[in-house]
Amino acid sequence: MTKPPAKLIPEVPRVGVPKVSGSGRRQQYSAATKQSLVEVAEALFTEHGYAHTSLDAIVAGAEVTKGALYHHFSGKQAVFEAVFELVESRAAADIREAAQGSDDPWEKAQAGLREFLEVVQQPAYQRVVIQDGPSVLGHERYREQEERSSYATVVEIVHAVLGAGTWAADDPMLDTFARIFFGALSAAGGAVAASTDPAESAARVEAAIGHILAGLQVLQAQGVDMPGSGPRPG
Repeated sequence: MTKPPAKLIPEVPRVGVPKVSGSGRRQQYSAATKQSLVEVAEALFTEHGYAHTSLDAIVAGAEVTKGALYHHFSGKQAVFEAVFELVESRAAADIREAAQGSDDPWEKAQAGLREFLEVVQQPAYQRVVIQDGPSVLGHERYREQEERSSYATVVEIVHAVLGAGTWAADDPMLDTFARIFFGALSAAGGAVAASTDPAESAARVEAAIGHILAGLQVLQAQGVDMPGSGPRPG
């Protein structure tokens, strides 16, 4: 009995490169090729991880040549960086959008926190950012990428919360607090992603940080200065 041919590459959505016409067709085609490669790579990295994803699988899924891949990327790590940036920027946009749904700074912080806890449970974020990101990019590069996307969003939320009270919006303590808060969120996000019950873990994190925000709200209502902060505007 004849055996069916073995699958040479993992099954991923075949994005393909759309046909374009008119002025700038070459540039449009090049941009579409790059987008296709990144989308296919995201699917493969999410399902199989960085170590078990080959460039052959990526170009086959995107239906382009390996030469086309090397036109845009120097190698697999460069492709991963592009995927990492895409996943992180998408997460930051979702968190920012959720936080902007309210004018109240405290509700803004809670909404941003809830969305962050949703994001860290998404398969692409878990695999690409949390699991593979630190080892593939290295600690320094990983932190650089994070601070360009997620950290900027956290700073925005913290400034909205702390700047709503008696502390000046340009107080350097706001950046200090934002960095501490971001570190706590990153650690909590990793714990949620690794948990056997992510939903329950996320609920505990939300409750814990909710208590911290409530404490800050009380301090601000009482007009208490943060240690090390500048003088209140008077």
